[in-house]
Amino acid sequence: MNKGWIYVILTCLFELFWVYGFNVASAWWHWIIIITIILIDFYFLAKACETLPTGTVYAIFAAAGTVGTALMDLFLFEGALSVAKLFFMTLLVFGVILLKLSDQHTEMEKE
Repeated sequence: MNKGWIYVILTCLFELFWVYGFNVASAWWHWIIIITIILIDFYFLAKACETLPTGTVYAIFAAAGTVGTALMDLFLFEGALSVAKLFFMTLLVFGVILLKLSDQHTEMEKE
């Protein structure tokens, strides 16, 4: 596995940590932890962009954050799941997969 993909996984996880923190922060020092997590998250995002296409990295980052946040809302904060939410989350995931496949196709054409 390319080192860049490890950074993508880390940035997606840290994004979910700080989003979770937004929902549970109740004291000033919680915000210090959240800001630290955000800074670490953006470091991993930048590192991923060094070796992978920025558009792909950001699309995965945004899609994982969107889907992860929706699922977190559903399972941790008693949110509701509708058919529309499920459809659009699925559409996001397929879009990211197709974007990655198109990057591979472009790289093959260059060679």
